[in-house]
Amino acid sequence: MSIWFAVSDLESTTSFYEDTFGFEEVYRDDEGRWVRLVRDGVEVELAEEEQGAGETDLVLMLEVDDVKAEAARLRAAGVQVGTVVEIPSTIRLLDVFDPDGNRIQLTQDLA
Repeated sequence: MSIWFAVSDLESTTSFYEDTFGFEEVYRDDEGRWVRLVRDGVEVELAEEEQGAGETDLVLMLEVDDVKAEAARLRAAGVQVGTVVEIPSTIRLLDVFDPDGNRIQLTQDLA
């Protein structure tokens, strides 16, 4: 299973996913202007489109060891980050947005 995001600048958004979250490029179609990236079995495909990202309800969820530490790291790097939300003894969540506004939700299991 994979998630597909429309982006306005394929190169910079690919770098964002690689540098920020450790994704690795496994396929590139330069003519079609899209790439496939993988991280720990999670697959995201980025396709360059003139209008960039549109309104979408899609959310890429990534599990991390420490949501609060990731929030601090990402804020320091200038990434658009929301507020850490916690359901006590259950889960911690954080919304993060790529350069085109696509939503990535970081999760930490607290159970």
